[in-house]
Amino acid sequence: MRLPRFTLIYIFIFFLIWSSCSKDKDESLTISYPAVQETFGANINLSELQNYAAQSRPGYIMKDNSGANPITDAKATLGRVLFYDKNLSINNTISCASCHQQQFAFSDPLIASKGVEGETTGRHSMRLINTRFGNELKFFWNERAASLEHQTTQPIQDHAEMGFSGQNGRPGLSILLGKLQNINYYKELFQFVYMDQQVTESRLQECLAQFVRSIQSFDSRFDTARMQAPNDGAHFQKFSSLENQGKQLFLQPPNFNGNGQRISGGAGCAGCHRPPEFDIDPNSRNNGIVGSISGNLKDLGNTRSPSLRDLTNNSGTVNSPMMHHGGNTTLRSVILHYNNIIRDPENNNLDPRLTPGGVVQQLQLTDTEIDALITFLQTLSGNKVYTDKKWSDPFLK
Repeated sequence: MRLPRFTLIYIFIFFLIWSSCSKDKDESLTISYPAVQETFGANINLSELQNYAAQSRPGYIMKDNSGANPITDAKATLGRVLFYDKNLSINNTISCASCHQQQFAFSDPLIASKGVEGETTGRHSMRLINTRFGNELKFFWNERAASLEHQTTQPIQDHAEMGFSGQNGRPGLSILLGKLQNINYYKELFQFVYMDQQVTESRLQECLAQFVRSIQSFDSRFDTARMQAPNDGAHFQKFSSLENQGKQLFLQPPNFNGNGQRISGGAGCAGCHRPPEFDIDPNSRNNGIVGSISGNLKDLGNTRSPSLRDLTNNSGTVNSPMMHHGGNTTLRSVILHYNNIIRDPENNNLDPRLTPGGVVQQLQLTDTEIDALITFLQTLSGNKVYTDKKWSDPFLK
């Protein structure tokens, strides 16, 4: 059926108007935000934001702790800039990304991360993978931050880390807020996100937390196999026999005799690190590691753990030392720690799951079982998280 001539004319006029408006919108963004364009180039395009809010995830991933701060593309974009900006330290040398590096699954290969003026931090930097997908809301190894939002600005105010402590002659957070408010690209970004240029701690927390929660990893070999299985415990067709053995050891709780020795069952790792998210049980207590980075002090209050995803990269190499003290540099050493728990007489916070019947556990894992667990843990490593542009440094052109 042919359309009347006047209808075709109307359609043509509408198309011209729509094209003009779209062009004006793109040009307006370029004109209105010149500092953003000059600073970040093609890394940040405010007319075509990276997808942070609507990322896909497997249907079996059910946890989401975003709460009252759901991810938006605009705020996560601002969070990305803040995360990588060394202006957030007193001497412009340290950013959040200095201790949480994308190439190492947002962790640090150093045992003790370096802060401003070369000062070392008190604990090993925790990996920031899938922080959104867990029931544990508290952050830091000792859970001193009630939420991710509260966590984000504490390193900034830490005397050794980023330095805005307000102590020993150093400036406090209010000085940082004024500093950022005078940077042209922040004037434009805050205007774009909040419709005004005011820089506040709550806005820093909101945007940084959204960016960190957006960092997700669900393209591992585990996920490929899990998508074709009815549940975590089923036999994975795409796994080797050793990987399936390691998975069962991870999932199954051990059965102990009266002396704390395993007589049957698995290693019980899932009791604290719950699949398929592999997040930490919020009720977990100390895991028997009581040492500090310095080795001279005991650090008994650490009960937090990051997700076990991306402990290693996709080549099987560990991304960073493990545990809060960075004292475990291989997956084998981690498993051996749990294989034979040693109770420190001063540790009154040891998780009861590690002391069956009041006796420290002895899993008595064989070499084959240890190899199987290592092989399984390596299947939890993704690919995109190491290279995806939306989580990369926007300052690098």
